[in-house]
Amino acid sequence: MWDVFRMKSSNVWNVPIGIMLMSATCWLSQLDIAGSTQVQDTVSVSLPGDIILGGLFPVHEKGEGTPSCGPKVYNRGVQRLEAMLYAIDRVNNDTNILPGITIGVHILDTCSRDTYALNQSLQFVRASLNNLDTSVFECSDTSIPQLRKNATSGPVFGVIGGSYSSVSLQVANLLRLFHIPQISPASTAKTLSDKSRFDLFARTVPPDTFQSVALVDIIKNFNWSYVSTIHSEGSYGEYGIEAFHKEATERHVCIAAAEKVPSAADDKVFDAIIGKLLKKPNARGVILFTRAEDARRILLAAKRANLSQPFHWVASDGWGKQQKLLEGLEDIAEGAITVELQSEIIEDFDRYMMQLTPTSNKRNPWFAEYWEDTFNCVLPTSSASDKINKGDDSNQKEKVVCDDSFRLSDKVGYEQESKTQFVVDAVYAFAHALHNLHNDLCTQSDQNVGPQHHQHSESVWYRRPADRQSQACPNMASYDGKDFYNNYLLNVSFVDLAGSEVKFDRQGDGLARYDILNYQRLDNSSGYQYKVIGKWFNSLELNLDTLVWNKANEMPTSACSLPCEAGMIKKQQGDTCCWICDSCEAYEYVYDEQTCRDCGPGLWPYPDKLSCFALNIQYMRWNSLFALVPLAIAVLGITMTIIVIVLFARNHDTPLVRASGRELSYTLLFGILVCYCNTFALIAKPTIGSCVLQRFGIGVGFSIIYSALLTKTNRISRIFHSASKSAQRLKYISPQSQVVITTSLIAIQVLITMIWMIVEPPGTRFYYPDRTEVILKCKIQDMSFLFSQLYNMILITICTIYAIKTRKIPENFNESKFIGFTMYTTCIIWLAFVPIYFGTGNSYEIQKLLRLSNRFDYFLFYSKELISITDFTPHNIFT
Repeated sequence: MWDVFRMKSSNVWNVPIGIMLMSATCWLSQLDIAGSTQVQDTVSVSLPGDIILGGLFPVHEKGEGTPSCGPKVYNRGVQRLEAMLYAIDRVNNDTNILPGITIGVHILDTCSRDTYALNQSLQFVRASLNNLDTSVFECSDTSIPQLRKNATSGPVFGVIGGSYSSVSLQVANLLRLFHIPQISPASTAKTLSDKSRFDLFARTVPPDTFQSVALVDIIKNFNWSYVSTIHSEGSYGEYGIEAFHKEATERHVCIAAAEKVPSAADDKVFDAIIGKLLKKPNARGVILFTRAEDARRILLAAKRANLSQPFHWVASDGWGKQQKLLEGLEDIAEGAITVELQSEIIEDFDRYMMQLTPTSNKRNPWFAEYWEDTFNCVLPTSSASDKINKGDDSNQKEKVVCDDSFRLSDKVGYEQESKTQFVVDAVYAFAHALHNLHNDLCTQSDQNVGPQHHQHSESVWYRRPADRQSQACPNMASYDGKDFYNNYLLNVSFVDLAGSEVKFDRQGDGLARYDILNYQRLDNSSGYQYKVIGKWFNSLELNLDTLVWNKANEMPTSACSLPCEAGMIKKQQGDTCCWICDSCEAYEYVYDEQTCRDCGPGLWPYPDKLSCFALNIQYMRWNSLFALVPLAIAVLGITMTIIVIVLFARNHDTPLVRASGRELSYTLLFGILVCYCNTFALIAKPTIGSCVLQRFGIGVGFSIIYSALLTKTNRISRIFHSASKSAQRLKYISPQSQVVITTSLIAIQVLITMIWMIVEPPGTRFYYPDRTEVILKCKIQDMSFLFSQLYNMILITICTIYAIKTRKIPENFNESKFIGFTMYTTCIIWLAFVPIYFGTGNSYEIQKLLRLSNRFDYFLFYSKELISITDFTPHNIFT
């Protein structure tokens, strides 16, 4: 059905696509019939060959306020065009690649504008449609499409370009419909990696996703957390800054202001952008993801603003390492950090460029304009020369006629453009893929289709004569472009002229390698240069020692708020990176940047407030003064008590001991001994065992003493009270009865203590009087302790009543007086004990001393008791 497209894979070229092609054919035909000369008269570079590669380069800058080209030649675009011609010459003269096959070119100017580039690309489509059998098509007016044949006829096998991502997006959408593969040496928008939309697009450069990560790595290396961004309208700037914002947000870098440069922006727009940046004075770092011309106009606006404090620019490869971009703006751009794709200088290309002249380079129709712009002169054969002679153009009067001796060199500002290597790589990628295709389709020998690592031939710049028989076979020229892209182009791998590896991933992207540059003033000179200060290949390597800043000796700060000191958190105010610092409480630690958290009972934060440590557990130590004094008294009391017990035992059957009531005296002495021994249980480190002993010692020890005293006072009271009324002997006054009564009274306290053990099982607990103390105590509630002593208080009260009742008995019965004196002092001590004990709840040492102080009345009573049991006269004690 079709001459060319019938070879396309049938599963792709379906009916809807055929209808679309028919519509495009009719539209192109009508465009030609109408007499439009826009495409026909377009200037281009056309070189014949067996296989034609198209080229799209921004030779001119875009026009101001017009959809066409501007008058100014774009230096980078001309160099990239020449790089393609240089690479084509090398391939055509390389016997190792496509021997016997010549590659031709059809190169067009995109004028740095996407819509213009799309219109230009229609020539590539027309070249493919020129080979169609149009007799099967019919236009809407029933006429047969007529396609013009011209010098550029012949299908374009592939396209190299465009440079700007916005251009590549438009062109790739068109070329994919006609299965024309495309390789860009400069377009880095991440959306071009989407194979569902751009299935025939590849590039020798990486997507901006990696560049955005590199930019954020640079910012984080500077400890900047608050920056502004400016991006150009279009896919390059918009997709690039989107990836940057995403990466920055994930890594806690805040955006102070995000400004976009419209496509048709004038000086007022750029001045307004600088004004908005000035409203965020703390954001001194400014990220530029812009086209080169937009970056220059931003710097011009900054210069007009006469900034007192300079901005610190961090720019993408749209700025890169261009020198002409900064002419007259060096003082504003000084210290700028730029990212540029890591590329090597191809010295042979410099020799190629330096031997070119307008006379020898007739195949490039724009080289004359480039020559005039570089040397600021006018060629004798140009229309500008006529204007100088006639005096028609005042601007041209400053120029001189170009001299034949002029040559490109670094002395006139020539510098190899950074994307030159990637243009050459794109040409060689097509060449290697075509070479492998030729081996598969046009030869019968089994040749390796894998990576090609042959030695490059010496540089040859002249074109090989075309008057020889081509080795290309028909199957090769009609091979489906989509199959070529997937089976050959994406599988090439080779080492380029600069010694770098070239290959594509499955998305058609190149390897991500970047140089980090710093714009610096030359030592002892007024000149400036870009100095490589680092590299990025999956991670950042940066030499801060060689870094130069604009009007700053130290690394500048770009932060809305300074970092908070240790133990302080951030409280947001306004922008996400703006905050005030607030201190955590003394017992809190910094959980995260916005939160303080309580360490919890028994824990205290470290000085840096990052975590907590356990406080020292406090309890009575044996070497403490609070322990040594009671221990000394207890030891003295135990010693004296044992001495008395021994003395009683030795005089067990003497009348003196019997008269004193030896059974109750032994009971009393045993109770006193228990209370003194309980001192050790109270001072020991709280454990379950020591806590059990404390409960028994406190309660039962008291009850033994006061039960014995109560029985004694009750006996004395009953005897003297009964003697005044009757001579009959009283019951229950015998020693045995007295022991039974005392034991019964003690048993009640033992029962109370056992019930207490069940209701509140013994154990230990931590007590926190304040956040800085942890006290280990027995698990005894203050109120339960008080209730446990209630029975003993009743015994004391009854004893005191009996002591009062027996205060007037005969002098010979002096024991009752001493008991009465003891009970009076006991009541005073207990009355003072209760309020003081509960009032000093935060001091475990004082509370233990208070519990021990109750033993002092035993010592007092014990002293009186010694006198009372010595047969009423002290001198008989050792009788």
